[in-house]
Amino acid sequence: MTVLEDRIAMADDSGELTLDVMFETLEKMPIPEGTKVEIVGGNIFMSPQRQTHWEIIFGLLEQLRGKYPRKRLASDVRIDFPGHLNGFACDVAAMTERSVKDSKNRWRYQDVEFVAEVISKDTAANDYGPKKLAYALAEVPVYLIADPYQGRCHIFTHPKDGDYATETKIAFGDAVDLTNTVVGLTLKTDEFPRD
Repeated sequence: MTVLEDRIAMADDSGELTLDVMFETLEKMPIPEGTKVEIVGGNIFMSPQRQTHWEIIFGLLEQLRGKYPRKRLASDVRIDFPGHLNGFACDVAAMTERSVKDSKNRWRYQDVEFVAEVISKDTAANDYGPKKLAYALAEVPVYLIADPYQGRCHIFTHPKDGDYATETKIAFGDAVDLTNTVVGLTLKTDEFPRD
C-alpha cells in the first residue's frame, strides 16, 4: 500500500475522507511537474498536459480575455463541485463579475459561469460523464468540451434538473457563437489543433 493509499484508508476508516485530506496527501507526493491532478467522484486522476491540449486551452483563454479580466479566469485550479468528492481542476473556468473566494481562498462553484474541458483519451469519459453531470448540478450556464480527436466542440447550455437541456456540436474551424449566453462572445476554433 502506498503512503497515499494508507493515508486515505485511515481517513476513510475514521469517516473523515474529504477532498482536503485527499489533496493535502497528494501535495506531499512526488507528482511530476506539468501533471494535472483532480478528483472525480472520489477517484484520483493524473495526466500530463499535451501540447495540443495546451494550445486549445491557451486559445480559449486568449479569447475569453475579451470579456473577463485575468483575475476572473482560472486554469487547472481546484474548484469543488457538487457530488461525492468532486475536486476538479477545470481546463478553463470563467467566474461571474460578483464572484468571491471562499474561506480557504478557493473559487466557489456557484460563481462559475463558463467551463471548458479539452479531451484527453484517458479521461474523456469523465468530461462527457460525471463532470458534465456535476457542472449541470452546479448550474454552470455554459460547458464547452473541445475534442481534438473528433475535431469538434460540444457546447452544453441551459442546465436543468441535473442535466443540460441543449447540446450543440461545432466542427473545429467554425465559430462557437455564445453571444446569447452569459459569456456573450463568439469563440474562434480555426487554430485549434487535432490529435
